[in-house]
Amino acid sequence: MTALWTGIVVMIVGCFALKYAGLSVPERVLNHPTTVRAADLIPVALLGALIAVQVFADDGSLTIDARLLGLVVAAVLLSLRVPFLPVVVAAALVAALVRL
Repeated sequence: MTALWTGIVVMIVGCFALKYAGLSVPERVLNHPTTVRAADLIPVALLGALIAVQVFADDGSLTIDARLLGLVVAAVLLSLRVPFLPVVVAAALVAALVRL
């Protein structure tokens, strides 16, 4: 078996073990207020980190460019309760126009 297939098998076993461990957690742990609060906040933190990396990182260095202006436009429109699709189009349009 090659190193690639060994890695694939290890990942399969690891994913199965992680899934099984998650299903084996007692109900009292899942319903604990701290667990519920953390489960609510983790997706927001991950999305914020993803946005920060995509907007400010470029080849391992900090970059301020048109993406930041697109993010600002999107944040302003979202705070004004504009629907999601027009927000995305407006942010992309602003970023594209700034890059011209």
